[in-house]
Amino acid sequence: MAHSKPAVPGYSPLQFLGALGAGGLVVSFFMYLMWMTPHKGQPIPSFSTIMAAWQTASIPMMIMIAAAMIGIAVFTVVHLRLIAWNISRYREWAPSPQANALAKGNAESQLMAIPLTLAMTINVMFIVGAVFVPGLWSIAEILFPPALIAFAIVGVYATRIFLRFFTRVVTEGGFECSRNNSLSQMLPAFAFAMVGVGFSASAAMSHNAALSATAWIGASVFTVAAILLGLIALVMGFRAMMEHTVAEETAPTLWIVIPIVTVVGIALYRLNMALAHNFGAEWHPASVFAFLVTLFSIQLLFAALGYAVLRKQDYFARYVSGPQRSPGSWALICPGVALFVFSNFIVNAGLVKIGVLAKFSTAYLALYAPLVVLQIFTIVIFFKLYAKLVTQHGTGHSPQPLPAE
Repeated sequence: MAHSKPAVPGYSPLQFLGALGAGGLVVSFFMYLMWMTPHKGQPIPSFSTIMAAWQTASIPMMIMIAAAMIGIAVFTVVHLRLIAWNISRYREWAPSPQANALAKGNAESQLMAIPLTLAMTINVMFIVGAVFVPGLWSIAEILFPPALIAFAIVGVYATRIFLRFFTRVVTEGGFECSRNNSLSQMLPAFAFAMVGVGFSASAAMSHNAALSATAWIGASVFTVAAILLGLIALVMGFRAMMEHTVAEETAPTLWIVIPIVTVVGIALYRLNMALAHNFGAEWHPASVFAFLVTLFSIQLLFAALGYAVLRKQDYFARYVSGPQRSPGSWALICPGVALFVFSNFIVNAGLVKIGVLAKFSTAYLALYAPLVVLQIFTIVIFFKLYAKLVTQHGTGHSPQPLPAE
């Protein structure tokens, strides 16, 4: 039945990136528990290890544990609310002329934001279960197969969306390279990377060799796809930007490389840990450090490039603090989360493991100070965008439609 009026004026599948950002903030709070609480014999902390740490914790440690658990709980609720909000509006929007137009242009790749976010949901639920459900970790091996099935389903969904887009543009045409003047076409790579990192968790944490190997293969398939498709989109995007200048509303996608590198880096880190834990292929701490810092260098380059462009455009003043509104602004959240999360790996899996930094030393805490500032800054931006793009969405103030980049 045809709709008599646009169901959700101004809606875009990029709104799913808001839920993705909330999920990323869940992961960021989990990093404190991951690296600062003891969980000997377990790859990640769980309810029992956290409670054991609480029993003997100093006041500062208690504050950290409490803040981390509150942060995880709050942003899990926000994440699930945004998932429900987006699904509801997407279903209303899908039959509309706007959705039909999107499916015929460059912007069809925006639909990859959906499996990207659903893959994050599985990761969030895994964290919530480990942190808040007593005894759940004791049956973790039973939970890994369903987790693999869930990621496989999301991976197939993502693949179908991408292949529909890819086969259309290479067999029918319709892709406008002149309007690809951003890095928005790296969204499929981001989605495949998120599925890959999901598989890698079971590969690294399971003690069942067959299950670990199966998860390793799944992680490899999606991570390799993410790397190759990401490189192709990166070259295409820079080519168009150099000729046509960067698209104003999608300029934050210059930072999409940062979360992709974080997710791919963690996936590769976990896959090497899986080889060490289950198959005897040890990975030397110095090699881990070199690997992490090399990827971090890529992130710093794109952080600088993106910041220079966004500052030149006065993007934050206009699209975050100012009156202009665009679902593409959600792309600002994941880079902040990703830098915070990957920096945790640099500090703990890198500097601490090679012995140049002592955990909880003055230098250690000093390195965390700018990371906490980054996390807080990201949270502030998140809630500003939430007020603009979600709270006001139902008040008649619709976001400007994005160009079909």
